[in-house]
Amino acid sequence: MSGLEAILSNPAYHDYLAILKGARNGFVYGVKVRFPHALIMAILFGRGDWQTRLKAIYRATKQHALNLAKFVSLYKTLLLIQKKMNGGKERSFDTFIAGLIGGYAVFGERNAVNEQIVLYVCSRVVASFLSRAKAPYNMSSAGSSGVRPLPPDSTQFSIFAAVCWGAVMWLFNERGETIQPGMFNSMSYLYRDSEHWNSLRTLLWHNK
Repeated sequence: MSGLEAILSNPAYHDYLAILKGARNGFVYGVKVRFPHALIMAILFGRGDWQTRLKAIYRATKQHALNLAKFVSLYKTLLLIQKKMNGGKERSFDTFIAGLIGGYAVFGERNAVNEQIVLYVCSRVVASFLSRAKAPYNMSSAGSSGVRPLPPDSTQFSIFAAVCWGAVMWLFNERGETIQPGMFNSMSYLYRDSEHWNSLRTLLWHNK
């Protein structure tokens, strides 16, 4: 076990283990966020019997959790590759490139879960351009008209998702003060907390 602890504390392996913990945090956070939301939606608006609704809850939760795990691990991997290509130095735009590629690869497929996530990210990116207040935050179906909403074009959605994720990752790293507190805390859990551990327990089982 001492050999394993030596590996976990060895700076030479830090960036690689951070990818692993990032995937872990992404999966856990995805389950925490999606499961209660999917459960409430199934109770209020679900169709079919409860077996059908439970399957829908499982599918949505699984997709959200796996996509976040994939994105965080891919994002961190791309950052590491760029860092190695640049002689061990990080550049400001590395986060945008990693977020852009990761967003396209993971969230570029148009489906209900991805649309919700990308639109949430987009709203936070747009809101970041508003002027900041002097004081910081106190941190503590078809309608009656018969019109049916149409989904966005698949290709345009993929590009939209890529740009949103590239932008939000750059903002988080370079202008974190412009990110809405709820999302800032979420991103800190996914991308910064996954840089720290002191044992196998805090690498895989508990965040801290």
